[in-house]
Amino acid sequence: AGSKLILTPELCIPGYGLLDHFQELDTFTHSWEVLAEIISSPDAQDIIIDLGLPIRHNDVPHNGRVLALNGKILAIRPKIDLCNDGNYREMRYFTPWTRYRVDSYTLPHEIQELTGQTEVPIGDIIFQTLDATFASELCEELWTPDSPHIQYSLNGAEIILNSSGSHHELRKLDTRINLITNASKSGGVYMYSNQKGCDGDRLYYDGCSLIAINGQMVAQGSQFSLRDVEVITSTVDLDDIWSARQSRSRGMQAMKAHDFTRVKIDFAMTVKTRSNPKLRIAEAIKPRYHKPEEEIALGPACWLWDYLRRSTAAGYFVPLSGGIDSCATATIVFSMCRLVIAAIKEGDEQVIKDATRLCSGDDVSKMSAQDFCGRVFNTAFMGMKEQSSKETRGRAEQLANAIGAQHIDCNIDEVFNAVKNLVSNTLDFTPRFKVHGGEPGENIALQNFQSRSRMILSYAFAQLLPTSKGRGGLLVLGSDADHNQLAWRWCLPRC
Repeated sequence: AGSKLILTPELCIPGYGLLDHFQELDTFTHSWEVLAEIISSPDAQDIIIDLGLPIRHNDVPHNGRVLALNGKILAIRPKIDLCNDGNYREMRYFTPWTRYRVDSYTLPHEIQELTGQTEVPIGDIIFQTLDATFASELCEELWTPDSPHIQYSLNGAEIILNSSGSHHELRKLDTRINLITNASKSGGVYMYSNQKGCDGDRLYYDGCSLIAINGQMVAQGSQFSLRDVEVITSTVDLDDIWSARQSRSRGMQAMKAHDFTRVKIDFAMTVKTRSNPKLRIAEAIKPRYHKPEEEIALGPACWLWDYLRRSTAAGYFVPLSGGIDSCATATIVFSMCRLVIAAIKEGDEQVIKDATRLCSGDDVSKMSAQDFCGRVFNTAFMGMKEQSSKETRGRAEQLANAIGAQHIDCNIDEVFNAVKNLVSNTLDFTPRFKVHGGEPGENIALQNFQSRSRMILSYAFAQLLPTSKGRGGLLVLGSDADHNQLAWRWCLPRC
């Protein structure tokens, strides 16, 4: 596309959600090996590349960005403000860099041999090409009150790069777009690249990379899709930034701004329009937002697909009670199936490959969402002859039929009575439900006999339903009022 600058997500080389693997030296070593492959590739020449990987400097681990051009390392920008609240625990693995500090970094031996360089700058740096100036900030730094981009902008940086590992939360995109447009409203380009998909952790990163100039959006990626890689591009006029920075109050603040070390790059980022008549400057667009109901249906569905295809399991299993929680979980699985079929119709080769494997090599191009759901989703109503109502049993079956899931209906009285009799004979005491005069402790115990029996049977069905058809096991999805859980064999990470 003729681009001069490419930005990738936070820690894009090893993946953001490695957790305690960031405490292993191999993670650092192999990340540099991958970086070497990238910067030496013929496809990665004549373009400035901003890559994310963990960095060790003086035996201190940092969350870092390495910027490279034509097989050479320009500099390293470590993360200054680490995210350490909510779902994030970056300070467990990394140490924040001190603002405005710049050191010299000794490159790994393999990189020295590849690039012919021994040392490069590391720290809080501004990059200056022949015709433009840019700086890099990382994810959380955009969300802090005194974001680095403020000082970068006052020092003349026209382009701010933000590599992010931001997970999906309901309506979080609204906040991101507000922060990004505000960061560029006083003049400048803001490029935002966010991780996309599930990288093995319990979070879904919702992508939606963005490019804004002077407070207006000019490019926006999709928030919920099954594509492994999505690239957005934009052509902007840097002269428009100068026009937007003519406020005298901004000029006075710029005169007082903190000085930065500058890395000068013998490289031109701009192209004269007269030398390329087909060049078109990007026009402002309106940000695209999903409705809350769409976010609820699409976000978890994308996570489920990514987890399923990477696990190499045969599909999902849900114990369907007919209540709102398990029905909602089943509906989200069907939402995943709809996304898969939509991606197949769009010709997504990776989705077609993964879906074909899950369907035992059958042609998936002519399948409906219900057809695909029947191949990857099993449900079961595990009731009691006396306690379970016809309504809940019927609702479970109706929903399963509507979405195309493979459904079984069984009663667990035999298992329940076996556990109850074992306890009664051992204790010489017969527990009773509260409605039959039992104490609260007896009532809870009997309810647990039912729920735990269903849990054991869920694992059994998940393992044996596909095995009886010569396929691998299923991932078990459970639900309660607080959260959904995913279980693979005996491992229970939250979903």
